[in-house]
Amino acid sequence: MMSRQHPISHVDTAWLRMDSPRNLMQIVGVMIFDGALDLQRLRDSISKRMLHFDRFRQIATLDQGTYYWRDDPDFDLDHHLKRAILPGDGGKAALQGFVADLASTPLNPHRPLWEWHLVDTSLGGQALVVRIHHAIADGIALVDVLLSMMDESAASHHAVPAKTAPPTLDEKPAPPHFLDMVWAPVSSVMLGSMKVSTSLWHKYLDLVSNPRKTMGYLEVGYDVATELAKLAVMANDSPTRLKGKPASVKRIAWSEPLALPEVKAVGQVLGCSVNDMLLSAAAGAIHEYLLEKGDPVEGLEVRVMVPVNLRGESDRGTLGNRFGLVALELPVGMANPLARVQVVRERMEALKHSYQAALTLGILGVVGMAPKLVQQQVLDLLANKASAVMTNVPGPQKTLYLAGARLDQPMFWVPQSGDIGVGVSILSYDGKVQIGLTTDKGLVPDPEGITSRFNEEFNKLLLLVLMESPQRLADPDAVEAAIRAG
Repeated sequence: MMSRQHPISHVDTAWLRMDSPRNLMQIVGVMIFDGALDLQRLRDSISKRMLHFDRFRQIATLDQGTYYWRDDPDFDLDHHLKRAILPGDGGKAALQGFVADLASTPLNPHRPLWEWHLVDTSLGGQALVVRIHHAIADGIALVDVLLSMMDESAASHHAVPAKTAPPTLDEKPAPPHFLDMVWAPVSSVMLGSMKVSTSLWHKYLDLVSNPRKTMGYLEVGYDVATELAKLAVMANDSPTRLKGKPASVKRIAWSEPLALPEVKAVGQVLGCSVNDMLLSAAAGAIHEYLLEKGDPVEGLEVRVMVPVNLRGESDRGTLGNRFGLVALELPVGMANPLARVQVVRERMEALKHSYQAALTLGILGVVGMAPKLVQQQVLDLLANKASAVMTNVPGPQKTLYLAGARLDQPMFWVPQSGDIGVGVSILSYDGKVQIGLTTDKGLVPDPEGITSRFNEEFNKLLLLVLMESPQRLADPDAVEAAIRAG
């Protein structure tokens, strides 16, 4: 049979070449199950559902300056599904150490860029540790792949209905015109994802297609130019122990789950989204951690890069990367939880109306075409602007099963590029939500010092909502003064 190949898109090429000894571009996840998985059913699920996507059978290759996905002529599932034994008691600490070691270990470039490790634990069941290179797909696409493998009961062997259509993996190279190279990845996704009116968007597309036709369209051009200027002149992030030169050894931690209905209820009272609440709790956890270390925190702002899903209807059922990044200033220096969540809400609302996410997707497409040295310089410049990558992925809100075992607790960790040494991941599943943290050992050797405070910071808001009237909650300074006085 003739080997098939597909050109790797420019955005995915950028992710493929972004690997460095300090930071590997792999999405790492762990799924903890109640009980043991049926190994043969697991193999069947992978073969029928995951390998339905050709990308998981293909190797990334370079041929005369162009990257391709090519079929692996020696593909063997045993190369990718492995058994492992945890050291010591096989508890949470041992599992976290095992995941951290994998996060620091490159995937074999001569095979398809993914691995699953089935691990026996003392946590009441087995765990699956998953590693998938970011060049294959973004987190939203990979969640859909994993969902397609899940069952709705332990006895059933039918996948949960996927949210996406059957996969279409053929990718066409970007057009040669420079403007098309920059804006093609932007135009295909922004309409359905960003808050841009239809008429304004069509004017913008017309401007891109006809660069000389500028009269009447200066407003959009000004908005785009403004966002580019913001990225270019943005100061480097605040110097804290979160920021520095990472090495190659990672540390992994995750919190205990929070009840998602409680988070939604508190957010409804405060007029904040679930995302606002969780980002604020993460900022509060970092605040308390730095305070314990004796670091100055008053007035401290820590910038994080937040991925924004830019997948449109036409992207359903596809792998690859379709997201941009926005830079969020986390008010870590604010001790008042009410004031902090209000600031996070205001800043997130402003970012929703910006072009920043789509522009960063366009930048990735451009640097994916440039020489690797140029790509590295551009990405290092952007990485210096932030201390962490922070993402929030909403998972399914019902109990799922895989190979006969109930999925009890899933968690994942995002990769960091350049000199960013901290990755924060928030995931909700089955009425619960939790935070995961990956850090560089030399910068933050004890990430559990942050994750253990995540629930405490939310509980502060919960306590205030239970104790204070809605009128008082609207005035964080008055609440803080009353607490100090009382």
